[in-house]
Amino acid sequence: MAAPLTLLLIVAVTIRAVLFRSSLAELILERVEVVSPLNAWKRVVEGLALLDLGVSPYSGDVFHETPLMIYLFHFMVDYAEIVFMVTDGLTAVALYLSIQTYNKNVFRKQKYALESDRYPADCLELLRSPKEMFYIPLKVAMFYLLNPFTILSCVAKSTCGLNNAIIALFILCTLKGSALLSGILLALATYQSIYPLTLFAPALLFFLQRLYIPVNLRRSSFWFFTLQYAFIYVGSLVVITGLSFFLLGSWDFIPSVYGFIFSVPDLTPNIGLFWYFFAEMFEHFRLFFICVFQINVFFYTIPLSIKLKEHPVFLIFMQIAIISIFKSYPTVGDVALYMAFLPAWSHLYRFLRNIFLVSCVLLACSALFPVLWHLWIYAGSANSNFYYAITLLFNFGQVKGPILISHFT
Repeated sequence: MAAPLTLLLIVAVTIRAVLFRSSLAELILERVEVVSPLNAWKRVVEGLALLDLGVSPYSGDVFHETPLMIYLFHFMVDYAEIVFMVTDGLTAVALYLSIQTYNKNVFRKQKYALESDRYPADCLELLRSPKEMFYIPLKVAMFYLLNPFTILSCVAKSTCGLNNAIIALFILCTLKGSALLSGILLALATYQSIYPLTLFAPALLFFLQRLYIPVNLRRSSFWFFTLQYAFIYVGSLVVITGLSFFLLGSWDFIPSVYGFIFSVPDLTPNIGLFWYFFAEMFEHFRLFFICVFQINVFFYTIPLSIKLKEHPVFLIFMQIAIISIFKSYPTVGDVALYMAFLPAWSHLYRFLRNIFLVSCVLLACSALFPVLWHLWIYAGSANSNFYYAITLLFNFGQVKGPILISHFT
């Protein structure tokens, strides 16, 4: 499979390189569906300019990325296009290896269950053959690299691509069984945008399952490993945050990054649910509804962890999808990450009744986003209600897709 994957990487890099040199690059750089106030490249450039002048990049209200990110580009700003292309390639390879490992584990479990005659006769059609599993990792890499959402995000130089790479590497290290690297990468992902905190539960469930430790609050082995993994995660997060303070010399980044994510002060339109609602909100209700909206991302972790405790990898997929839908500043790059996992459950597609409808909804909304934006902002023949209506429909399609698959997992 090395040759097809290499060919795929070459094709993906070529597409991105051509678009970087085209006139479309400047247009994509401005699209609100592709970039947000958190990850826009223009804001990174502004932050770098302030840093070069000896001024804190967080002194204004422009830059909202983390200190490690700005110091990374401080040394690599001249090679930004290469960095983003390599990052997409790294993400695809990590996803490829993750699903390859996952399929090996699934096949091993299937083999043992078949030998012990644990499957009822009517469930045998759900089993996957080695031939079916063989091409799934390549399909996952292809779904990520050739997804228009991923390509647009890369060409816009959105730092969302770097966050996706961290999450993909976290998934790979988790499925490989490395609790240390998994905890460190999860801490780094949380440091970048807070919301990956919800991936702690599925990662923990996977390691407990791998080590044959039952999820039992009365068992000392359960608490020992949980505290061990939590210590790695929290300790790594403290070290990374301390390193940021050492680089910057102040704690200004905490309100500018995490306060910005939680309080949602910038109501620039995007594909999320926050901007329109809070633009129309009376100020004295704002705090209450901010809490309600933000709790959405974290609230589903506990019930989903209980429901899907036997399927931690699918739970990771569900949590990434929930983050991309309910985070305060989502972009199409966030959507592309969880969509890449869809081939991993392709054996369930024949049982889904509304998959064609959901696909059509997502495609139609993707095409209508720029149309309605033009009618609203440039032509003046529409208003924000039109754009938000398509946003709601797009998010409905996103919610419906993972739920359809979860019924059969």
